[in-house]
Amino acid sequence: MCGMRILGLDPGVAILGYGVLDFFDSAPPVVCDYGIVQTSAKTAFEARLAAIYEDINSLFSAHKPDLVAIEKLFFYKMGNTISVAQARGVVLLCAAQHGVPYVEFSPPQVKLALTGDGRADKRAIQEAVQRELGLITMPKPDDAADALAIALTGWFHHLPPAAREAVPAYSVG
Repeated sequence: MCGMRILGLDPGVAILGYGVLDFFDSAPPVVCDYGIVQTSAKTAFEARLAAIYEDINSLFSAHKPDLVAIEKLFFYKMGNTISVAQARGVVLLCAAQHGVPYVEFSPPQVKLALTGDGRADKRAIQEAVQRELGLITMPKPDDAADALAIALTGWFHHLPPAAREAVPAYSVG
């Protein structure tokens, strides 16, 4: 039995990344699943949101997470921000329907948690994810790797402050 299962989500309409990690008291995290939910730009927007809902709802049912860690909106293009916010709302609706609490992190918070540098590049984040999860290769696609990074950040922030010092990746900085 696991101590905690976290579903990490990198929201998007075209591509939504997800990663499911199990955390035990003193053991390294275990990767349960990761991947993407993809929708076509040729499909009506409301149908894309419905597809996201169905796929994410299936993930909740299959994996039964204890916590959702999701990326905060962090965009400068208003049109993209609005559509991603709507997809994010669908995800949060699923969490509420399944009675799962959520935490949210901005991209700089995730970067800081994993590398000690809030401005780290994507490669540094992927390397940190690969190292912390003991993966032979970097997880692909990038959206799934980002979701795993968000799940790791959720775990770190869930730990009591004294326990954070014992986690190598997070004692940097």
